Amino acid sequence: MSDIASPALAGQGKLKLSWASGYMPLLNAIEKQYAPSKPLKGLRVAVSVHLEAKTAILVKTLAAMGAAVRATGCNPLSTQDDVAAALNEVPGVEVFARHGVDSQTYTRHLKMALGDGVDVFIDDGGDFVQLLHSELRALLPGIRGGCEETTTGVMRLKAREKAGELKIPMIAVNNARCKYLFDNRYGTGQSVWDGIVRTTNVAVAGRCVVVAGYGWCGKGVAMRARGLGARVIVCEVDATKAIEAVMDGFEAMPMMQAAPLGDIFVTVTGCKGVIRAEHMQAMHDGAILCNAGHFDVEIDKTDLETLCVEHHAARKNIESYIMPDGRALHLLGEGRLVNLACGDGHPIEVMDVSFALQALSVLHVASGALQAPGVYAVPEELDNRVAHMRLASMGGGVDTLTQEQRDYLEGWNG
Repeated sequence: MSDIASPALAGQGKLKLSWASGYMPLLNAIEKQYAPSKPLKGLRVAVSVHLEAKTAILVKTLAAMGAAVRATGCNPLSTQDDVAAALNEVPGVEVFARHGVDSQTYTRHLKMALGDGVDVFIDDGGDFVQLLHSELRALLPGIRGGCEETTTGVMRLKAREKAGELKIPMIAVNNARCKYLFDNRYGTGQSVWDGIVRTTNVAVAGRCVVVAGYGWCGKGVAMRARGLGARVIVCEVDATKAIEAVMDGFEAMPMMQAAPLGDIFVTVTGCKGVIRAEHMQAMHDGAILCNAGHFDVEIDKTDLETLCVEHHAARKNIESYIMPDGRALHLLGEGRLVNLACGDGHPIEVMDVSFALQALSVLHVASGALQAPGVYAVPEELDNRVAHMRLASMGGGVDTLTQEQRDYLEGWNG
């Protein structure tokens, strides 16, 4: 039995799915290729990803390939109820997700998606993996493997693997070139500013933007902030990345030094406590705080609540915290992923690439190719296949090496 907000919302959700599908040629091509043979027939696939229109097209594709799919969200604020209702009407799909649920209901939905067992699953942030290695360990023997979508989830997988605690094979989809070069950089870069601007309606040009973290996501956020006319400061714990930021044309300094200068702060590190009480005390009136990392721990909300004398909703998705001296600090989207809590997430075409990788990786796992527990890379041939598909959809192409060129590159005699 599914758990959605209201079946009556399905009509509105179908419009969103139709629009997204029109800009997802890769998933459409994969569905067209595999729907007739149904290679996933008889398999149970669970999906926990931000539940909005692009994800729905991935789920529909998996169902068309024969899978029985149980879908849920990976963040309560990113679930779109109309999309969930529309997706729940797709044959072979059950949905367990509602927008804005509490942590207990969110966990219950994850468990409902896993049901009494799955063959393959897609995770985003590691919540499925955490449940399967704690409360639901009895399900582990029947699982062929899973696919992880995001940087935070891969970090946790590698930590679990290092400790000898990972009991199933997992593909680190996030680490594929077609994922981090485009989704993490261009997807995050655009969608973060979409979420900030549509929520606050403030100008970015002329403001000082502080970006915490200069991985691929941070690079995208900083690049797009500059494109919008902002002065950009990067805060890092890695000196090499800080040098890279400076050579890319940005300033680099510790958060304590950046705190009194920033107008808009964006955390995108995957770590906790990146913006804390001492930083908040140094910020000026009207500073805007938001997070683009997977979990809502990068901006310390407990410190905000402890420091303030009162807080209130300034407008939708903005909570204003009033300090004893009258300064107001504004937190967007409860400190959750600003591009999804306050927007529609990454651009459609970007997610088409990432979800094409996911669909092909699910096929790879379902084939039984991965036997031993561990963290595996997306096979290079799948990454290259998706790259060629995307380039072709853009009207582009590449040259092909001659055999003489191959021999030259692979040899040593010059």
